[in-house]
Amino acid sequence: MESGVTRRRFVSVVAAGTVLAGCDTGGSGKTASKAAAGKPKRGGTLRVGLSGGGSTDTLSPLNQITVPDYARAPQLFDPLVGFDKNGRPEFVLAEEITSNADATEWTIRVKSGVTFHDGKDLTADDVKHLFETSVDPATGSGGAAHLATLDVGGIRKLDKHTLRVPFKQPYSTLVDTLADYFFYVIPVGFDAKKPVGTGPFKFESFTPGQESTFSANKNYWETGRPYVDSLVMTNYPDESSQVNALVSKQTDMVNLLSNASVSTVESNGGRVLVGRSGGFNPIVMNVQKAPFTDERVRLAMKLIVNRKEMLDQVFGGKGAIANDIPSIWDDMYDHDIPQHEQDLEQAKSLLKQAGQDGLRIELVTGDIAQGVVQTAQVFAQQAKGAGVDVKLRKVTAAELFGPNYLKWTFTQSYWVYNPYFPQVALADLDNSFYQETHYADPRYRKLYFQALATTDEAARREIAHEMQRIYWEGSGYIIPYFAPVIDAHAPNVNGVTEGSLGYSFNLFRFKDVWLA
Repeated sequence: MESGVTRRRFVSVVAAGTVLAGCDTGGSGKTASKAAAGKPKRGGTLRVGLSGGGSTDTLSPLNQITVPDYARAPQLFDPLVGFDKNGRPEFVLAEEITSNADATEWTIRVKSGVTFHDGKDLTADDVKHLFETSVDPATGSGGAAHLATLDVGGIRKLDKHTLRVPFKQPYSTLVDTLADYFFYVIPVGFDAKKPVGTGPFKFESFTPGQESTFSANKNYWETGRPYVDSLVMTNYPDESSQVNALVSKQTDMVNLLSNASVSTVESNGGRVLVGRSGGFNPIVMNVQKAPFTDERVRLAMKLIVNRKEMLDQVFGGKGAIANDIPSIWDDMYDHDIPQHEQDLEQAKSLLKQAGQDGLRIELVTGDIAQGVVQTAQVFAQQAKGAGVDVKLRKVTAAELFGPNYLKWTFTQSYWVYNPYFPQVALADLDNSFYQETHYADPRYRKLYFQALATTDEAARREIAHEMQRIYWEGSGYIIPYFAPVIDAHAPNVNGVTEGSLGYSFNLFRFKDVWLA
């Protein structure tokens, strides 16, 4: 959520955890309780079966792309700022974050008494290293776009646990930005092949696209966590293999299921959790490649979608209808923009105007997240009503996020929840890490930097609304829904909470899980 920055000091972060109309936060009526009664037990190996992943999998929190990447990071590392399950930013390793009057300088103090896996104390030097590494072109960090105005040479250590971070212009949304998943704290001298962090688990082994093994961090700063002795995270190529592994007791937890798997899991004694919406699975149009260079074609594609029908077919009505704009929980979100509704006649007219009457096109899909392939199938069916022939090409997650990632003409992706301005930095700027649509409207970009320099929240909201109207009209994303997070686990797994923000298991909090 938007974090309102006071004139002198960041005091608190407020978010409205709004329950969306049409959002079903329950399961089939048989969903598991958040945690079993009784005192947590220690010991055992927790086995987690994760959706997607492939050869691009990484242990570096600076370069995450696949679902297993996002799951590994919070086991090994901790952020300065995180999200609670309702989308509220909260301090994790940071003890205090304050700004000067115009938000051009920020002072960050980290907790004392926190150690890395190798026994080294967490200090301000490590936070300084995180900022420096994030903007170093050699690292290719996804956080670089967020920090475009950072005065990296001006960062100063004030004491062992405190540093001052200057920016070349006001940066009013820094706290929201630091909650982004690219800003896990790494130590000075970090080696991604043998990663050391402050997280609840230590690195043991890693085979990209296959499996990761971790052992409990006995000196974790959050007293009492984790409960299990070891954690094994295995990649599965599709939802069916995940569900089969769970019901055959080859794994204890699986994530990102579609509604179709709920009855299978429950009929075999598994527990299902359905988390609230916030993440989204967009259909991606590359605006630099024909036919999507024409804004009329992009709008026609958005008008093809019957969003309620798609949500019903893919998720049984769970989740919430979207309007091609992300960050639904952010106070910056403009709810007054008219809803894109299915209008097949208008879609036909736009395509004819663009010289694309009878368009035939290939949509690249894959099992990269919950309901993605089913969404492609529904879209292809709906497109027939506008005279568009959509041919589906199903590839593996490894191929979709391989060398052609960011080059596909027409494909799909998935996103977890981000506040609005960090989401823009991640996807919609010239130097964004996930520039999937290659959308680069000059006015939109100018407004973005104007917003960062605006410390008045009401004025910043007006800018955000203008940006969202531009985006709604011309971006390359079709965002038909905010997807529910449907996860499942074996009955002996306890301490589990439902997913939020598009992340499974409450941001993959395996440190809270224990085995009966």
